[in-house]
Amino acid sequence: MSSSQPADEANRSQHITYSNIYGFSAKYVPFNADPSSTESYSLDEIIYTSASGGLLDVQHDMEALKKFDGQYWKSLFDSRIGKTTWPYGSGVWSKKEWVLPEIDSEHIVSAFEGNSNLFWAERFGKTVVGMNDLWVKQCGISHTGSFKDLGMTVLVSQVNRLRKLGKKPVVGVGCASTGDTSAALSAYCAAAGIPAIVFLPANKISMAQLVQPIANGAKVLSLDTDFDGCMQLIREVTAELPIYLANSLNGLRIEGQKTAAIEILQQFDWQVPDWVIVPGGNLGNIYAFYKGFHMCKELGLVDRLPRLVCAQAANANPLYLHYKSGWDSEFKPVRAKTTFASAIQIGDPVSIDRAVFALKNCDGIVEEATEEELMDAMSQADLTGMFVCPQTGVALSALIKLRNKGVIAATDRTVVVSTAHGLKFAQAKIDYHSKAIPDMASQFANPPIEVKAKLAAVMDVLQNEVLSDSN
Repeated sequence: MSSSQPADEANRSQHITYSNIYGFSAKYVPFNADPSSTESYSLDEIIYTSASGGLLDVQHDMEALKKFDGQYWKSLFDSRIGKTTWPYGSGVWSKKEWVLPEIDSEHIVSAFEGNSNLFWAERFGKTVVGMNDLWVKQCGISHTGSFKDLGMTVLVSQVNRLRKLGKKPVVGVGCASTGDTSAALSAYCAAAGIPAIVFLPANKISMAQLVQPIANGAKVLSLDTDFDGCMQLIREVTAELPIYLANSLNGLRIEGQKTAAIEILQQFDWQVPDWVIVPGGNLGNIYAFYKGFHMCKELGLVDRLPRLVCAQAANANPLYLHYKSGWDSEFKPVRAKTTFASAIQIGDPVSIDRAVFALKNCDGIVEEATEEELMDAMSQADLTGMFVCPQTGVALSALIKLRNKGVIAATDRTVVVSTAHGLKFAQAKIDYHSKAIPDMASQFANPPIEVKAKLAAVMDVLQNEVLSDSN
């Protein structure tokens, strides 16, 4: 390891700019570009695609980061957990050198997101899938109730920097959303005093999700189209007006989301799990997890990658269909049908190229879940002490299928990523347990039992429903 050390915490609190001392820096480059390409852009540029119209990726100066060995980075990141020193109490900004190294701490907009619980799903593992080493990364236990906070703190911080330094005329930040992105954007923009503009598909998200951007003061446009239509419109609007695009087309959000992968390694004392299962809609998250794991491997913190599984709802499964074709045919978007996993109800994902790249490079798998499968899996998880969203139900259903096929072994250490809080989808749970969903058996429904307010009647029910089960 180099004899020089990055500045101590006292210096960091004075907003020392790392790049000036150690050369830590990052820039936009075309995603998966040819090594001979010289195309690049400053992160201060407002640009979302390469010269050829492709995706952009945030590329870090890995040689500067490699001046410090893997043990140094592990010790540094571990030393920041649970601290209040700004901004390192955040699970994202505790990895600041790997996320947005050139931003001054005074420009960061953070709710100390991240550091989410890695829940040992002991009962679900043993009783449902026959596993002893199953974990659920509860990214939905976050400031606005979803993993989107991890990326939004980075994007809004960069916009805050541009506005405070007068670098670019940004009047607001806009996004298309199936719900969770708009909630995260609205909250972080409200914290920074930046106008937020949200395009939502009318009648396609839960009221719990709709109320979040409204409550945080965003300008909400409810459009008579689906998510893909909203996405097309916001791209056209941001091309014409000085409104910063916040969707995952923007590579900055990937930088925050990848820290969840680093957290998983931290929580396992830097041991690599065998499998990580991620719900997939617009597909930025599966790439973010890959990127986080890959950076840890490249910088010497770990010596291998986990295998990734992207789990899709069967009603919105373009990646699954592409995977089943052997990746050989040209990707074909689909018209997404209605799914209880509304946050991943996307038929033309922006990050398709990122997802395919990630899965190919970690021997990854794509699986799907029908509506009944995902709702049953969600309900089984709840009955073992969790309270998960339908998207997590998709991931758990994928796990059940892969266990039944023998792809994932009983002894494999497996992490299922839970992307949102179950409270955002309370109506779906109510409908399931009320057996009000057409053509769905709801086999794990647990409806309330109506009983007369008489001791004898109550005792009869308890005898039949509780005491008989314990015998």
